[in-house]
Amino acid sequence: MQWDLGIQGLAVLAAMSLGFGVVAGLFVGGGFSRRGWAAVITAVACFGAGLLTSEVWFGWATEEELQPNIDGLSRDEVLLSSVLTTVVVVVVMRWVSRRARRDETSGNAADRHDGRPVQRG
Repeated sequence: MQWDLGIQGLAVLAAMSLGFGVVAGLFVGGGFSRRGWAAVITAVACFGAGLLTSEVWFGWATEEELQPNIDGLSRDEVLLSSVLTTVVVVVVMRWVSRRARRDETSGNAADRHDGRPVQRG
């Protein structure tokens, strides 16, 4: 496999990843900390998914076959994979948060490291 992604393509991929990270932070909700983690996780995941999409799945294509191609980056395909990655991260983070909140209010949260709940009384 030959990597043909140049500096400009990497810069565009990084900028798109950061943008999707910000969007994920807005959609996750909650406090600043949770929004920040969502943004970081999404940005890293989108960067990885973008590299995988552009260089592995569509690495065989030439500039004429995939337009627009920015310095080796298959932009449209990377945008699609980043949208899907962002949706998955947001859904999973909201689900985990809702589940943790539900366990907290119902008293089912494991407060010990061995998994046994603390007797409240």
